Amino acid sequence: MDRHDLADLDALQERSTSDVAWFWEAVLDDLDIEFYRDYEQIVDLSEGIQRPTWCVGGKMNIVHNLLDKWQGTPVEEQVALRWEGEDGATRTLTYGELHRRVCRCANALRDMGLGKGDRIGLYMPMTPEIVVAFLAIVKIGGVLLPLFSGYGVGAIVTRLKGAEASALITADGFARRGSPIEMKETADEAVKQCPTVEHVIVHRHLERDDTPMTNGRDHFWSNVMAGHDTEARTTRTDAEDVVMIIYTS
Repeated sequence: MDRHDLADLDALQERSTSDVAWFWEAVLDDLDIEFYRDYEQIVDLSEGIQRPTWCVGGKMNIVHNLLDKWQGTPVEEQVALRWEGEDGATRTLTYGELHRRVCRCANALRDMGLGKGDRIGLYMPMTPEIVVAFLAIVKIGGVLLPLFSGYGVGAIVTRLKGAEASALITADGFARRGSPIEMKETADEAVKQCPTVEHVIVHRHLERDDTPMTNGRDHFWSNVMAGHDTEARTTRTDAEDVVMIIYTS
């Protein structure tokens, strides 16, 4: 507020609603959001405030701002992700480490023929791998379809079929209050009803030896990632391109 000579929160709220373009220009500037190609207009309200078009003509990808632009800078060595499991296990990833893993995952997805506009379901527990997969999908210009780890078969089918998903990233299971919860079996039942899903990537979070796998369709996360380069181009997308489909509960 000091930067814009605004006396208090009320003044900020008033200006943010009376001058929408100014407010969002200020937000992008404050967050240092970079575009591959600058937009010509921050917001087009010609069809009414209910149907805005944002960053007209701009090209960007949020992964550039989250990871790419920090490589080769002091930020690369700073911690980007801290994770703690239910059992107390911890993992950390720096911006550099996360960037390399995201690039490897993006290359793996592209090797499967996935790319811009493809819908990819994400049905995983809260582990570092879900962050890697999330950002890799966005990096290739894919459309992310988040699926809560507690969903049953019906809820997953509704979302995968509705989005016409091409792939699903899941896990063998996760722990809840010390008890193992199977995920792959639920995913399998759902995918049986979703003919558009051609690939299922499975992270062995619980390291189960009895995880059911379908030849030609299913791939273990570790096998898919192995051998792929840790550099990958980031797809340039229009500011209005769909990045995520979120269903209401």
